[in-house]
Parts: sequence; C-alpha cells; structure tokens
Amino acid sequence: MDAKSYNNGLTDLRQLRDEIRPLERQLKKLQSARDKKIAELGTYEKAKADRLATSAGLSVIDVVALAPHLGPQAPASGPANDEPSTSGTAAQATTEPVGTTPDLGTPLVSAEASDAEPKHERTAPGTATAEQVPTTPAAQTAKEAPARELPSIPAGAEGDRWFRQESNLVSKPPNFKQAVRQMAFLDTATGVLVWSGGTARLELGRASVAEILTAVYATVPPTIERIYVTGGDPWHRDAGRHDFLKDAVSAWLNAPLPEGWQVESSRGKDRQAGHLVHPRNPVGRWQRGTDQHTEIRSVGEWFDPEGAPPEIIRQAFVELWKALHEKWRDVVLMGSPSQTGRDLWTRTIPERGRWAEGYPVLSQELRGLLHATAGQGRTELITPPRVPEQVPAWYELDRTFAYARHCSISPTGVPRRMTTTAFAALSDKEKGDLLYAPSHWQVRVTIPQEWDHVGLLPAPAPGERSWHYPYEAGRTFTTWAGGAEINMALRNPIMPWKVEFLDGLVWEKNQRPLQEWSTKLKSVWNHLLRWSTSHGDESMRWAFRLAARAVRSILLYGIGTFAQRPKMTTGSVELNADGSTPEIPDGARLTGITDTHVTWQRDGGFSRDPYAHPEWAAAVWSAARAALLSTHQSVVIGQDDKTGDVKVGKGVPAGALHLPAGSILAFRTDAIYTTGRPDWPYSGQPGDYLLKGALDWEQNTPTSDEEFYTLQKLGRQNLEAEAL
Repeated sequence: MDAKSYNNGLTDLRQLRDEIRPLERQLKKLQSARDKKIAELGTYEKAKADRLATSAGLSVIDVVALAPHLGPQAPASGPANDEPSTSGTAAQATTEPVGTTPDLGTPLVSAEASDAEPKHERTAPGTATAEQVPTTPAAQTAKEAPARELPSIPAGAEGDRWFRQESNLVSKPPNFKQAVRQMAFLDTATGVLVWSGGTARLELGRASVAEILTAVYATVPPTIERIYVTGGDPWHRDAGRHDFLKDAVSAWLNAPLPEGWQVESSRGKDRQAGHLVHPRNPVGRWQRGTDQHTEIRSVGEWFDPEGAPPEIIRQAFVELWKALHEKWRDVVLMGSPSQTGRDLWTRTIPERGRWAEGYPVLSQELRGLLHATAGQGRTELITPPRVPEQVPAWYELDRTFAYARHCSISPTGVPRRMTTTAFAALSDKEKGDLLYAPSHWQVRVTIPQEWDHVGLLPAPAPGERSWHYPYEAGRTFTTWAGGAEINMALRNPIMPWKVEFLDGLVWEKNQRPLQEWSTKLKSVWNHLLRWSTSHGDESMRWAFRLAARAVRSILLYGIGTFAQRPKMTTGSVELNADGSTPEIPDGARLTGITDTHVTWQRDGGFSRDPYAHPEWAAAVWSAARAALLSTHQSVVIGQDDKTGDVKVGKGVPAGALHLPAGSILAFRTDAIYTTGRPDWPYSGQPGDYLLKGALDWEQNTPTSDEEFYTLQKLGRQNLEAEAL
C-alpha cells in the first residue's frame, strides 16, 4: 500500500464513521425503549425473567439487571458439580462423578468440567473467563445483597432424626471392570494428531466438530473413542460473538455434524451420554450408528499442558498409567481425573474388618447440611485500604500437593450430635478431645479487639456458594466450620478467638477410609517426580512432570467427587424455525441463548449416590484452609529402602499467620500471595510451601482478578528467569 491509498482509505473510514453515528444513536433509542418496556412488563405479578429474556433477545442476567425483583435468574454460577448438558430436544443426566472447584462462580460449570479446577494456576491473564466478564448491574446488586443465612439442625427429635444412615446405601467395591477407551491426542492449532498407531498432520479448517470428526476418523480406526484436545481450544474460536464463554462453547458443541453422526444417546455402566458445557474444558460426545462412540475433551482437565506437543502429552498418559499400574493392577484411565480418582478409591474399600460391608452414606438431610455449610478452597483478594496501594514486592507461596497431607483420618460412619447444652456439660479435656476428632460445628465467633491480621474462619457471603473471611476486630458472626479451623481459631499463634459452640457433628477418631488411596497416590507422585528430574531425556522429563501433575488432579478432584452436590441437569434445545424458544422441561429455567440454541438448567436434588461422602471432602477442605494459616514445613529425616520414598518430620512453622500483619495480598486454594519472602525450607513433600513466583520490586496492589493474574504470571516468569 502506498501513501495515496492509505490517505484514501482514511477518507473512506471517516465516511463509514459518519454513517455509523446516526445508526448508533437510533440503536441507543431503541435499546432504551426496550429496557423501559422490560421494566414495565416486569411489574406484572406473574412475569418471568426467562420469558422476557427470550422476547427481548437478551440474556436472563440482563433482564434481572433491569428488573431485579425477578431474580435470582442470572446465568447459573453452577457449583463445580453441575450435571451434564445434553444436546437435542431433551437432556439426560449422566452418572459421572461430581468434581469440585473453588467458588469462582463460573456459569454452567458441568460435573466433569469441574475436573479442570479454575485454581490459581489454571487461568492465564487476559483469558475471557466468566469470572472476568465486566460487572453488570445485576452482579453489583448481588454484591450489595445481604449474606445468605446458613441452615441449622432442627431442635429436639426432629433434628435427631437427621443422624442416621441412608437406608440401603453404602460404598462397596465395584463388581465390574472398567472398559478401556483408546485415546488420541490432537493439537487443533497445528493439526498434529498422535495415537498408538502413529502420528499424522490433519487439515482441520476452523476445527469445528464436523471437521475434527471427519479428519480424525479418516486417519484413525473407529476403536479410538476419546480425543483429547491438547492445544488450540477450538470451542473458543467464536468467543468474540458471545457475551459468555459458555455460549460460545455451546454453539461449538451444537454445530452441524457430518452425515451419519449424532449426539451420543446410548449409555452403559461406564459410558456417558450427551455434552458437558464448561467454559474452558467442555466435553462433547457423539456416535455414528450404534457401535461407534467418541468424545472430544480438553487435556486441561488433567493438567496445564504448558505448550507440550501431543507426542509428549501422550507419553505423559502412558507413564501415568504405568506408575498407577504398580499400585492398582486393574487401573483404567477414565475420561477425567475425578472419574479415575473415585474409581481407584473404590478399589481400596476393605474386604475384611469393620467396613467390609461398605461405608455408610449419611442421610440426605446431613448431606444437604454439609453441602450448604462446608466451603471449598479459600479464594480471597485483599485490596486497599486493608493493604497499601503500592507494595514493596510480590511473592507466591504454593503448597505442594496440599490435599494429600490431609487424608490420613476422615469422618466415617454416622456422627453423633453435640448440642450447645451437651458441649457445655463436658470437661475442658473432653472438649479439647472433641475438637481433635473429625467434626463440623455451628459456632458464634467473636474476633478479639486487638486483632489486626487476616480472618480465620469462613462466613457466608452473598451468592449461592460464596464465602468470605471476617477480620474486623470486635466483630461477632455465626457460621459453620470444621474442627481443624475451630482449633486454629482457638489456638492460633497470635491470640485466641472467642468461639461459642451452638451445635455440631462429631465422628469417632482414627478412621482412615482415604489413607490407602492417598498413600498410594503419594507414592506414585513421588516416583514420577523423581523421574521428572533424573531421566536422561529432556522430553521424557517433561512427560514425567505432566504425569505427576495428573496424579495431583486425580487426588484433588477425586476428593471433590465425594462432595456430591444436588444434581443440576443442564441441557440445550434448538430454536424453532421462526427463532422462538421451544418448550423446555418442567422446572427448568433458561440460562443462555445463542443464534441457534438456548440452554437451560434444572435442580434435580440429591441423588442416591453410593459414593456420596461430603463429610470426607469437607474435612479435607477444612484442614487445608487451616494449614494456609499455620502448619509446619516438612524436613527430611530418612528414606524408605523399599519404595525410595523419603521419611519426613515437622520443621519450622509456616503459613499466613507466621507472616507480618498487612503483608498478605491474596489466598488461592492452597497458595498465599504476600509482600514478604519467608525463609521456609522446602523439602518437596505434600503440603510444603514452595516459592512459585517472585517480583522483588515495588508493585501496584492488584484490585481485580485480572490484575491479580497478571502479577501471578509475571511473578512466575521472573522466578523462572532467575533460575536459568
């Protein structure tokens, strides 16, 4: 292009600008009229946000922003255990194990998609996640809303009836062997496909579902039933056309298919059906005829691939299977780490002894109570004026394989109730013993007048699953918390908090339903880590490192499967030919709309899941949150001659309460972000704090998630550069 063409182009651009401006003004007038009409119709006593949204061509959350009294109808901030979405005229719930994620409020998170926990290392800066969508008036209203009220156990005999086992429901070993699914690994950015039969480079066009299925199955045999996408994120190609990533993902999953293909509908003991809609790691399932089945998934469910090519990622899965096979001879790698984790755990259920008949599942009432009162990982961003607008440095301290440290003793069986009257009647020694047993308590907490550090106990905040951590000196609040955190509040290294016990669930001591499972996984993890540093081939070291991270995911999300939330079924239906919304299932509500489909969600309540043990997940989460505040860094004291695993003992105290007041900037599940660089020795054992990011110069204090993730990325890059 020469200068003349450039100047002519600028003239054309100005003409377009002048043509657009009156249209923009007209559009604003029409939008204003539309918004007034929505507000007017919203005053009708039977008005429904979903019907108004469909008529106006808006999302439900936009309608609620204009008529807040119609809420809560915003796109579901589904807990990470939402059940699968199916495409077509009706959705089927699947039986996939429920995973868990920190409470980040991602719309339409599916059961399996939660395997890719949106933890601090999962979201890159600038990623247009649902959490980073610009705040809407509805969201602002939610932030200003009062905190939700946590449930209590009914008084007297009515509450006592909650303390029972669910009839005819126990966790038993499986009586069948999982089917092996052949896998292929595809980078949709480069077109490289790797499977057991070799490597190929495909032409994928825009990497639509139709193009992927056509190209892959023109290359590999139909026995390949699982395609892991290792790079390219094809479901985000049209993200710019949608307000939410889940809508872009839904449109990608529901795009036209090649002739002969349809959304999978058949089911079996270990086969799923339909799609799972998740903004980062969706799962699509299709079939051709009655015999050929396939699913497309993201490898991000297992680990961050770090740009690894498909060959290395396939090798990581090979090494993962080989290492697990040493501990479980019948191991099968299933589609997600949560599925794999729970399946491996079921194969450690004892065949003899007290629990040979299976582990009892708690009553639906107690499971519902734990669901409502046991939060997950601590996610907190501490902003000015609690901390200065500029800080001298930024450090990330991440607990290595943290949850593995908290699986030795777990609440097992039916707990006994401990009312405030019963607790008060105990001696001081008996009270102390109770707090060292697995337990979950309703308490009234008063923060000391001299307190000037971070909050210690979670309290309910606005939002279905939101928690915050009160820190204001002298404040009193009522909440539920696990015994590990209550102990921390009473015995923290700064000063004790006042805790009044209102009600509680107490289990007997020294039961270990997760110990064999977690011990085996720790041994596998140690084995893979050793090879990730000692193998002579650099590409194999990379593969071993990724495999070790997959083991972490198996344990982390395996624990999450025990949480069992109420079953949330999501689905999508195609718009009618005239663009109107078709009928959706009774009891469902609209949660999103695209040019071709609408998505819906329905609460199905608690299922009779024989592996539902929210008491186990709650205990691990509580212990991990307590360890963020105070724990001991391990020291190596020897090595096991048989396994090569190191023996460890307690070392120096570590955690947020061992750092200066005012130095903590954020918490993310099992990581602390601080302005001080502590001198905590690192032995590489589960639960130890590892310095993962460092910026040794003055920084602006992050005040948003976007700014936080930017500093996180810069800190990690800088520390990596220092090590080179």
